[in-house]
Amino acid sequence: MTLLLLSVAWVMVAAIVAMLPMRRQYVPGIALLIAAPFLIAAIWMQVAWWAGLLALAAFASMFRNPLLYFFARLRGQHPELPEQ
Repeated sequence: MTLLLLSVAWVMVAAIVAMLPMRRQYVPGIALLIAAPFLIAAIWMQVAWWAGLLALAAFASMFRNPLLYFFARLRGQHPELPEQ
């Protein structure tokens, strides 16, 4: 039950952060980005592997631009940030 409440709270906070202006999304967005793998791993272990895959797909869909940015930085590229 705790995992369900944490997951729902994560989704609600993500929706609220998405409504913020871009310059105010960075700090809470990074916190959500860090918390997500732990929630996805817990879903994978406690519910089912397919539920974990669905959660991972939803996470990758929601955070595709930050994930692409970090992937480009790891490859040594310098992608441009959106203007504020």
